Amino acid sequence: MSENGAWVERDGALERELVFDGFREAIAFVERLADLAESENHHPDIAISYKRVTVRWTTHSAGGITDRDRELAARTDDLV
Repeated sequence: MSENGAWVERDGALERELVFDGFREAIAFVERLADLAESENHHPDIAISYKRVTVRWTTHSAGGITDRDRELAARTDDLV
């Protein structure tokens, strides 16, 4: 994986863009993230564009970012 952005607060969500070495590496990361999201029953918005993955954690029912989103953002970092 190459360059990585930091988590930023944007439009009521924690957002981070990750850049991987290629498409397969990006998809493998998304699969790990999907496993985490399913195990926690809390699902981020994910956008994939070739080797770039944008992850957005927010709690819609709370209308924005919660401690749970911050925790799952940190756990997302561990998956990278």
